[in-house]
Order: sequence, then structure tokens, then C-alpha cells
Amino acid sequence: MKIVLLEPLGISEKKLSALVRPFLDAGHAFVAMPESSEKADWLREAKDADVVVIGNKPLPGEFISQCEKLKFISVAFTGFDHIDIEQCRKQGIAVSNASGYANTAVAETTIGLMISTMRRFKETEERCRTGGTKDGLVGPLLAGKTVGVIGTGAIGSAVIKLLNAFGCRVLGYSPSEKSPEEVRRVGYEKVSLEQLLAESDVVTLHCPLNDSTRGMIGANELASMKDGAYLFNLARGPVVDSQALAVALNSGKLAGAGVDVYEIEPPLPVDHPLLKAKNIVTLPHIAWYSHQSLELRAEIAFDNVREWMAGCQQNKVI
Repeated sequence: MKIVLLEPLGISEKKLSALVRPFLDAGHAFVAMPESSEKADWLREAKDADVVVIGNKPLPGEFISQCEKLKFISVAFTGFDHIDIEQCRKQGIAVSNASGYANTAVAETTIGLMISTMRRFKETEERCRTGGTKDGLVGPLLAGKTVGVIGTGAIGSAVIKLLNAFGCRVLGYSPSEKSPEEVRRVGYEKVSLEQLLAESDVVTLHCPLNDSTRGMIGANELASMKDGAYLFNLARGPVVDSQALAVALNSGKLAGAGVDVYEIEPPLPVDHPLLKAKNIVTLPHIAWYSHQSLELRAEIAFDNVREWMAGCQQNKVI
């Protein structure tokens, strides 16, 4: 079979070679596309590929439809909304993701983003660099706050465990059903979305993007939150209405926000509403981005290929 890696995965050549060696030894062909590759270069190699490995670059239906031999896509990412899943279904292409590779990284980033936003690290650091002081930039502790976690899957659960260590009261809402045993094991109170928004001092999002979560947090939901609450989005950009969030920040309805994901992948246009909003920390989609996560996602992506070839598809999307 021919395996094509459409984009670099941020690992060393030595690591990549070790991951690829078993496939070469088994007689399979492997092609790794450089970062500078254009879509035309992708198509030249992928049109006769059996397997494609990709990170978070878009893979539209018009591209997939030209890959007539393609049987399997291994997505080296948790989210897969950048892949045209319906086109894959039409062509009978199996898809797996790298579920679990960034659970710890995203959970740690979430807590760090909460503290840095609430304690005004960005503003105080700017003051320090310009000869100023901390005066007027006092912020609240995370400890003891009521924190609402939207999406209590693997990442959300990892966040909840860290919040419990801070002595927070944790409310959880999940679009999918969770058993009472699982809720107790993770350590949160299962509530409705409406109750979570109304009672939380801090709201953090860790749900997938799908038809039920797209636009989940809009103007009405933001209005239902506590005055002076904080919102953090480390899920997927379109889960939150960016314009509505900017309005809530600029009006003072919310005390602050931290955002790592947007409607598009950074770089963002300079006129993006969140870049001009008050009291917000904006990150260029880095929550998952650690040395360990990069290696682990590559390992999972190639494990997915091996298991699929063996007839035991894992981390199945379709």
C-alpha cells in the first residue's frame, strides 16, 4: 500500500523514521510531503494513495473525491471537522483520529489560562516592562470558585480533576449522556446548561464541534451568565459566537475571557472582534502544542494505520 503524510507532524526525522520503518519493512511505500507543499503537490501524491495521514490542515471533499484509491485517513488531531466526513462516507473511506494525545496538555493550558486571565498577568507584565506597577490590576483567585465545564469527555474530565485540586465547586454539562457512576468518579455535579451558565463564576468549554454544539454559546447564553463571570474556550471556535463574546467583554458583562480557538485557524485577520475586545487573552491554538503531545499524536496516527491494516480499526470516526 501507499501511505502519504500530507504535512509535517512536528517531530524529528529520527522519530518519523522509527514510526515509518515497520511499514517499509512490510513492503509498503511511504511519502512525506514538506511544509511548503501546495494542494497540487498533495494531489499528485495522494491521488493513488491507499492511506493518508494529516494533521489539522483542511481536507475538502473536492480533494478527497479525486483520490479514487483512498481507503483510510488517519487524522493526527482530536478534532476532525476539517475533514469532509460526508465525502469520506460516500467513497467508503475509513477515518480515525488521534483521540487522547493532548488531554493533559489542554487541561494544563486551561488552568494556566484561567489563572493568567483572572490575575491579569498580561496587563501586569506590560506594566512591568514599561516601568509601571500592579496598581489597579488586582484579580480573583480560582480557588473556591464555582466552575462550569461544558463537555465532560476525556479533556473535560482532566480539567475537572485539576479544578477539584483547587477546591472549586465543579458543575458539568455534557451533550452526551453520562452515568451517575462516571459523574461521581470524575468529581462534578451534573446540571443543565442553563443552570451551569447561571451559577458559574467561570465557564470553560471542552466539547466537540457538531450540529448540536455549533453556536452553543451566543448572545442569549452570555446574557444568562453571572455578571463579572469569565469564559474560556479551548474546544472549537464555532462553539462560541465571537462577535457576541466581544460585545459581552466590551460592555463589562463578563470580567474576562481566554480563547485558544476560532472560526478559522490563526493567523487571524487584524479586525477579528476578539483581537479588539477588552480583558481577553487570545492564544493561536496552542493548548495541545507540547513536545510530548507532538510525539504522542504521531505515534497514535501511525498506530491507527497499523491497526486498520490489521483489520482492527481504532479511534474510529467512521
